[in-house]
Amino acid sequence: MKLYRFAVLLCLFFLSCEQKSKVEKEVEEIPVDIKVERFDKAFFESKPEDLGKLKKQYPYFFPTGNDDSVWIQKMQEPIWREVYSEVQKKYSNFEPVRQEFNSLFQHVKYYFPKSKTPKVITVIGEMDYTAKAIYADSLVIVALELYLGKEHKFYEFPNYLKQNFEEKQIMPDVVSSFTYRNIPAFPDKNLVSQMIFEGKQLYAKDLLLPEYTDADKIGYTPEQIKWCEENEAYMWRYFMEKEMLYSDDPKLTTRFIAPAPFSKFYLEIDNDSPGRVGAWIGWQIVRSYMKNNNVTLPELLKVNAKEIFEKSKYKPKK
Repeated sequence: MKLYRFAVLLCLFFLSCEQKSKVEKEVEEIPVDIKVERFDKAFFESKPEDLGKLKKQYPYFFPTGNDDSVWIQKMQEPIWREVYSEVQKKYSNFEPVRQEFNSLFQHVKYYFPKSKTPKVITVIGEMDYTAKAIYADSLVIVALELYLGKEHKFYEFPNYLKQNFEEKQIMPDVVSSFTYRNIPAFPDKNLVSQMIFEGKQLYAKDLLLPEYTDADKIGYTPEQIKWCEENEAYMWRYFMEKEMLYSDDPKLTTRFIAPAPFSKFYLEIDNDSPGRVGAWIGWQIVRSYMKNNNVTLPELLKVNAKEIFEKSKYKPKK
C-alpha cells in the first residue's frame, strides 16, 4: 500500500511539473519586447537650456504650475546629482532588469491577453516609498533611487521599509501596482475582506512571478515567512476567538494589514512577528480558493471576498 501511495504521489509530482512546464513554454513563446526609457539619465544629463525639449518629450513628468526654476534647481542640486551618480553606479546596465520586465509581461499577456504592453520609464523621484513603481496603463514608472539596496547610505527609513529597497523588489512592486488597478473596489471593509483583497494581489505574483520566492513576493525575509508558516494556526485561532474577521474596526488595518515593523496581537509574540500577517493569511485563503475552484486569474480578481472565503475551504496548517 505504501509503495502504491508513493507511486501515485510521484506521478502527481511529475504531472504538476509537466503542467507547469507546458504553461511556461507557452509563456516563452509570447512575443514581448519591453522598451525602456531612462528619463533619469535624460533629465540629469540635460542642460538648463534643453529643459523645454525635455518637457515636450515627457509632459507627464512636468505638472503645470511649477516654474522652470524648480526643475533647473533639481538638475543642479548637489544632493540630487549625488543620487543620480549612485543610481548610475547601480543601474548603468539596465538590460538584466529589462529582461525581467520582458518575462513579467509575457506572463501578464498570458493571463491577461487584452492587456497593453507598456513602456518602462525610469526616474529619480522624491524618495517616496509609497510610489516606488507605478503601473499606469501603457506606462510603468520605476523610481530607481528606492532600489539601491537596503544598506545604502541615503536611506534613513525604518528597517521594515528599507528591507524592500532592493533590485529584487522591482517586479513584485510592479505586479502590486498592476493588480491593485485591476481589483474592483467592494463595499465590505471588514478584516477578512481586506485580507482577501491583499491575498488576491499576492496570488497574482504566484502566477506572474513564478520564479520568485514567497519572501520576495510579500517583501518578507525568509525568517519572517518561516514565522508565519509556523504560527499560521495560532494566528487564525486568535482572529476567530477575538471575533475579528467580520469587524469593521479601522484599527485592525493598522495592526494586521498595513506595512509595519511587526503585527499587533498585543502579546509577547509581537516582537517576533512581521507586519502585514493579515495579508499573508489572506494569501493562504486565496491559494486554497484557487486550489478548490476552477477560476482564472482575471476572474479571481473580480470575485467578492465573501464568496472566496466561503468557497476556499481554508484550513490553516498545524
